[in-house]
Amino acid sequence: VAEEYPDISTESLLVDAACMEFIRQPESFDVVVASNLFGDILTDLAAIITGSMGLAASGNINPENRFPSMFEPVHGSAPDIAGKGVSNPLAAILSAAMMVRHLGEEEAAQHLESTVIDLLDQGTILTPDLGGTATTQQVGHAVIKALEA
Repeated sequence: VAEEYPDISTESLLVDAACMEFIRQPESFDVVVASNLFGDILTDLAAIITGSMGLAASGNINPENRFPSMFEPVHGSAPDIAGKGVSNPLAAILSAAMMVRHLGEEEAAQHLESTVIDLLDQGTILTPDLGGTATTQQVGHAVIKALEA
């Protein structure tokens, strides 16, 4: 693919070197393409570096469109905290924004993303992973309320 886009610089790294560079120079990465196993390792690391697994959206995109693409939070279903009301729903909401953008709904994607950013900027309704005390449901309701406004 890189040969078809000579204006875009690429670099190939082994996963251990990529992990080291994620820590040393995270700003040097723009897009990362990896196998499922190594992508899982790198996205978990990137999520923690940027502040919380609860904010990391992901998409497994099939560029040929032969199969459906899939969008989910980097943390997956988080079975260890399921039902406790402490899971951050923002990664799922940001994954939904990725999905609607993929489906060609740019305006809806931007609306979802800006709503999440506004909520984070306010800093009053946050889950424990972000230093708050709000429950999953409270954050979800705050996003819905903001979207309806």
